[in-house]
Amino acid sequence: MTAMVPSILPPLLLIGPLAVALFLLTLPWFRESLPEAFATDRGSVTLLERIHLGSIGYVFLLSVAALIQVLSNGAISAFGDWLFVDALGAVFMMLIGVVGLMTGLYSIAYIRHDLESGAIDAGKVRIYYGFFSLFLFTMLLAVTANNIIMMWAAIEATTLGSAFLVGLYGQKSSLEAAWKYVIICTVGVAFGLYGTVLVFSNAADVLADPHQAVLWTALVGHAAELDPMLVKLAFVFALIGFGTKAGIFPMHAWLPDAHSEAPSPVSGLLSGVLLKCALLIVIRFYVITVGTVGTGFPQMLLLTLGLLSVGVSSLLFFVQQDLKRKLAYSSIENVGLIVVALGVGGPLGIAAALLHTINHSVTKALFFCSAGNVLMKYGTRDLRAVKGVLRVAPATGLLMMGCALALAGFPPFNIFVSEFMVFMAGLNEGYGWIMALCALFLCITIAGLVKIVADSVLGKSPETMAKGDVGWKALAPLGVLAVLVLTLGFAVPQPLSTLVQQATAVVMNGDSRPVVAAPWQTYDTVRAGGQLVTGSLSQTEISK
Repeated sequence: MTAMVPSILPPLLLIGPLAVALFLLTLPWFRESLPEAFATDRGSVTLLERIHLGSIGYVFLLSVAALIQVLSNGAISAFGDWLFVDALGAVFMMLIGVVGLMTGLYSIAYIRHDLESGAIDAGKVRIYYGFFSLFLFTMLLAVTANNIIMMWAAIEATTLGSAFLVGLYGQKSSLEAAWKYVIICTVGVAFGLYGTVLVFSNAADVLADPHQAVLWTALVGHAAELDPMLVKLAFVFALIGFGTKAGIFPMHAWLPDAHSEAPSPVSGLLSGVLLKCALLIVIRFYVITVGTVGTGFPQMLLLTLGLLSVGVSSLLFFVQQDLKRKLAYSSIENVGLIVVALGVGGPLGIAAALLHTINHSVTKALFFCSAGNVLMKYGTRDLRAVKGVLRVAPATGLLMMGCALALAGFPPFNIFVSEFMVFMAGLNEGYGWIMALCALFLCITIAGLVKIVADSVLGKSPETMAKGDVGWKALAPLGVLAVLVLTLGFAVPQPLSTLVQQATAVVMNGDSRPVVAAPWQTYDTVRAGGQLVTGSLSQTEISK
């Protein structure tokens, strides 16, 4: 592992959202203790919105600052290397910053609508914004932790931080989804603890300094010295435990209920970021396992569970009539495709998995928030009642159609690029039959997405439905996400391609062979003086 540069940014990144969460959730919210301007429900909600804006803006800006430092100087660390951000962690930190900002901005219009419609009161607005910041903090802790025990604790904490958001409305269905979420994920992640303890106990016997046995960077550096059988067992436990939180089949049962019952911006965070944070921990354990036993065993497990996730979720996706529940099964499918890419392995497979993680996160956040606009307009998630969105709410209908086409993998949207890479990697590594099965299952999903466009977006609108879109506050964040979806479809920006290249090298433990993004997006990574250098290559140069 390369040396880490001490930095104040990782702890600063965590302090902001934690402070906001503690302030909003623990400070008695007595009206008489507030300034007179904020003594009304409207005034208190305005104050909460300003605090919330400060929290998500802080997370975004500090994430960008940390990302720039990682790209410039390499991995950064703090608190005796207990906190660190390498290129791999920076990918997921960036997703938390971007998706957290966009869903947080969208939350203002969405929660205002719920407040005005009577679905929630001012007290629940405080709970929502408090737990939103707490949720961001727990996810940031998971991606910046170098201590493997802290990784487990952070993933466990994400459950507690988001369960109250899932059950925000207090209805029977939402409370049931929240309890199911807590029980399944707590039991599942317990398996992750077993795997973590096995690795730690084995490393404590091997390392000269047992205190280092808890640090991931130390474990990777001494992976070859660990007991192969214990590491295999630990990886199985880690895959089951953290795979439960990632929504990998068959540990996915909590996900459709939680995603469908949560407020739409929270659904965007759950699908766009939370699942990926759990995948990061799986990748961390994958790197250790490969260093100990090689690629054969972990890749076999990943390919099996990934293919099952893609296959089962595609069938369940097709038959759903609840829009948000349908999108939840789509998340399981795309997580499965990421796991398949990891199982394929090689520089191209790992890069494809990371790029698909990014692409799916922004696309699914956009789609869930678009579904929130539909819910605000139609008052239902039932696709049998949602018809003619393009005629009723043109901007929302256009966004919804673009999301469906993007998830279906059509060009020029971003998911086409990363799915293309996944199939290229699979064919290059000799997994043609697995790629063929994935293509078959994806065709089923495409049929379901096309049906959404044909019936719900382009269908005949109800005659009694008032025409007119939701307000600009609910559309502006979605417009930014839509620009990202299209931009990443045309070209991967140089800083992002460099980040993916460096993150791929972390997973490959320093292997930096050429990585091909797509026929029109080709990059080569070389080492120069110990530093990773990324540049574009022409097709002629590739053929040589």
